[in-house]
Amino acid sequence: EQVRKRRWAIAFRSLFILVLLLFWYEWRHVSGHETAKPDRHTALIDIRGEIDHESDASADQITGSLRAAFEDQGTAGVILRLNSPGGSPVQASIVYHEILRLREKHPEIPIHTVVEDICASGGYFIAAASDKIFVDPNSLIGSIGVRLDGFGFTEAMKRLGIERRLFVAGTDKAMLDPFSTLSESQRLHLQSTLEALHQNFIEAVKKGRGERLQNDDKLFSGRVWSGDQAIKLGLADARGSVDQVARDVIKADDVVDFSPRPSLAERFARRVGVETSKVLATMGLQIMSTTNRLR
Repeated sequence: EQVRKRRWAIAFRSLFILVLLLFWYEWRHVSGHETAKPDRHTALIDIRGEIDHESDASADQITGSLRAAFEDQGTAGVILRLNSPGGSPVQASIVYHEILRLREKHPEIPIHTVVEDICASGGYFIAAASDKIFVDPNSLIGSIGVRLDGFGFTEAMKRLGIERRLFVAGTDKAMLDPFSTLSESQRLHLQSTLEALHQNFIEAVKKGRGERLQNDDKLFSGRVWSGDQAIKLGLADARGSVDQVARDVIKADDVVDFSPRPSLAERFARRVGVETSKVLATMGLQIMSTTNRLR
């Protein structure tokens, strides 16, 4: 019992010291980004992961960074470093139209997209608004389509003798319920809705890419292409990295990061959560080991 108490006391003291150290580290990390910017620079904005209103790649986060980059007096050009499989069409559309607005407001500042591993679906929706799209030969580009998926368990329920009891006001209110049948009229309605969203996507890409797009019947089929294939199809313009585009295209070697960053409190909470779980797991193992020895 005394050994257990001592170990709990040591663990909590260690956790307290760890929290203080993490807070100090995060404060220094955030403060380090507040250094003086060069007089003339390339503004970099990272868009990573799923595009969603609750993620770091949300429309609010990205558009805020875009406005800060365009309004900075030293910005010679903007680069979107994109590595996203897609996400919300609404969030992507908001960013797309904000880029078009800022391009019109600041015609002297070019904005280019540099693709890393993947720029698909909603990610490409955003990229299409930029002046040019640069890729790596091994990048994955495209997926210009819309999907809605789910499961249906009606046949399995019949075989198991399960009765579904569902009450709705509105005949189509529960059309996506996996435990109810889907009528033909409901199926046609869902398909027409997806086609409308797909058409919005196609029009955005055509507006952004213009005559660079090749006449290929598979262009808007939802397929994904490699970087070099995307260049041939007009979905991308050339090979290029962030440093290369900043140096050779924008002509401003110094790159300043305007990417969305979580607040100090958010960063601290995330890191503390991870480290705390590690400490608690270690404590649990130690307690189990002590209990086994006492037995």
